[in-house]
Amino acid sequence: MLDRLSETLDYHALNAMLNLYDDEGHIRFDADRMAARQYFLQHVNQNTVFFHSLDEKLDYLVEEGYYEAEVLEAYPRAFLQQIWDAAFKKKFRFPTFLGAFKYYTSYTLKTRDGKRFLERYEDRVVMVALALARGDQDLAMSFMEEILSGRFQPATPTFLNAGKKSRGELISCFLLRLEDNMESIGRGINSALQLSKRGGGVALMLTNIREHGAPIKGIENQSSGVIPIMKLLEDSFSYANQLGARQGAGAVYLNAHHPDILRFLDTKRENADEKIRIKTLSLGVVIPDVTFELAKRNEPMYLFSPHDMEKIYGVPFSEISVTEKYDEMVEDKRIRKTKINARSFFQTLAEIQFESGYPYIMFEDTVNRMNPIDGRITMSNLCSEILQVNEASVYNEDLSYAHMGTDISCNLGSLNIAKTMDGRDLGATVEAAIRSLTAVSEMSAIDAVPSIRKGNDESHAIGLGQMNLHGFLARERIHYGSPEGVEFTSVYFATVAYHAIRASCALAKERGESFKGFEASDYASGVFFDKYTERDWLPESERVTQLFDGITLPTRADWAALKADVMEHGLYNRNLQAVPPTGSISYINNSTSSIHPIVSKIEIRKEGKIGRVYYPAAYMTNDNLEYYRDAYEIGPEALIETYAAATEHVDQGLSLTLFFPAEATTRDINRAQILAWKKGIKTIYYVRLRQTALEGTEVEGCVSCTL
Repeated sequence: MLDRLSETLDYHALNAMLNLYDDEGHIRFDADRMAARQYFLQHVNQNTVFFHSLDEKLDYLVEEGYYEAEVLEAYPRAFLQQIWDAAFKKKFRFPTFLGAFKYYTSYTLKTRDGKRFLERYEDRVVMVALALARGDQDLAMSFMEEILSGRFQPATPTFLNAGKKSRGELISCFLLRLEDNMESIGRGINSALQLSKRGGGVALMLTNIREHGAPIKGIENQSSGVIPIMKLLEDSFSYANQLGARQGAGAVYLNAHHPDILRFLDTKRENADEKIRIKTLSLGVVIPDVTFELAKRNEPMYLFSPHDMEKIYGVPFSEISVTEKYDEMVEDKRIRKTKINARSFFQTLAEIQFESGYPYIMFEDTVNRMNPIDGRITMSNLCSEILQVNEASVYNEDLSYAHMGTDISCNLGSLNIAKTMDGRDLGATVEAAIRSLTAVSEMSAIDAVPSIRKGNDESHAIGLGQMNLHGFLARERIHYGSPEGVEFTSVYFATVAYHAIRASCALAKERGESFKGFEASDYASGVFFDKYTERDWLPESERVTQLFDGITLPTRADWAALKADVMEHGLYNRNLQAVPPTGSISYINNSTSSIHPIVSKIEIRKEGKIGRVYYPAAYMTNDNLEYYRDAYEIGPEALIETYAAATEHVDQGLSLTLFFPAEATTRDINRAQILAWKKGIKTIYYVRLRQTALEGTEVEGCVSCTL
């Protein structure tokens, strides 16, 4: 019957049949596969420029300024023919309509009028591999194999831009810190504009800015606090809207003990005055352990003047541990302070999250306890998974640098857990991914913001992520959040950590160089490795042991040998892992997003002029639906348990969204926050409440990390 329907229905109508059950009450997965096929027959094939040979195609694309000639000139033509032949020989097919649609609308190279396609999927994969391998034929072939197999997927900026002549940056997420002076604020806003213009999402730390009513040059009640800066930033991101393609995207982070914290949160209230309301800027709150302890004891919560703290301690607020210094600062009469109720603060936090999904939360002391790098982590990014040390810049009056500090950029890419497990060689896949991401770092030079470039050049920091955890577990008939699911997550992430560190150590040997500050890190001292040499991180249950059958897992002896190797030779990358939300790249890879559970068995996406598009969860069939409970059904506890198991092995963060049923209360949100804190979660991204009883759920993602 579907064959007959495909002759009369277009691909959009066939895809929409996913939302209609057949006569036996089954989901029409075959309709979506037919939609993907018809999309090629009815649209892609008819609108793809035809070339008689690879030579003709490459010559044309270089001469017309589509491809970067230097990328291709780094290889003999015979090898180019070889790698293209090898890619097309794999006969890649998109298993879903949305995967194909997303690739051809958002990624592939088109003619300048946007009407015809110049690349197939294989072409884009090969050009990315060639660009990142920089003339190394073995590496190029390895990158192609890993990407085309679906085991590794570079993030959108890299996959979209690599190898193109007219291209944007290969990275798109940045973190900037602001200090308590007009020079830093002005320079920070300009930097945000420059990065947003280039397609970047930007997070800024406001913790060090003096509060509303604080003195300026000894004159009382002069400071306007953080809200006007937030308004300036929101307008800046709106103005630097990337050629109208999308709104610029920004986030701001503030410590919970900053005197402006309640004003900060009020900007997201639905009934907030328009003078202070923040509509498009994302908010993040940095919460130390002491805040939870005060709420637990039902004690007052003091907020401290950043201006006074810096005068007393000689360093900005963000560099001071509020937990360690709390009692001392309460007693110090030189520090201005205000008092609020700690439990009321958490109630307000939950109310705002209930209304808006914001703010993100960073558990400051957990983050810094688990940080293997010397220095403090004081903020996160637009998607709450980047956790790196930064350093303040000092400016002259003309805004030139008196001292150039370091700001942060995010070089991201993700492994598809199901495909990586299918490949059975985690070591080879992780090493290829680490080398690919390192190439992105080495090829990136954001000269418009020198502190970003300096941070990248000194740290070679990268963030290897993961996706398709729920899809893999469901395919193997394991429930998300079950003991077996949590155990698998722990063993898998421990194994990835081992191979990521091993690959970075190999790079340090080859380059004869470690990241700046390696000598002061827990890697250099060997402390980082203690938890891996004191016990095994191997499967214990029979079911999880079966999953890893045929895969070599690191033992305590392997970890001990790696420890010795790292202590002798160093690491090239200061940071190695970060698990972002994944959107478009998950659809292309037929994956569930990040390591979240699905939000719906059939997702509904709004995709430009075509309108609603439907996406079935990866590996879902009519026979295994029971393993595809959605995130709202699963609830926050199982998510927190799963993320806690992964967090233990990730040096940066994981973008964790908490999902609640429609009847949830602010008390439920508070309970989940406390559980996350107790379980060692580092950050919380959005809070989501179910708002519809429909089977399909419309999905929106982070504009920086998920596109």
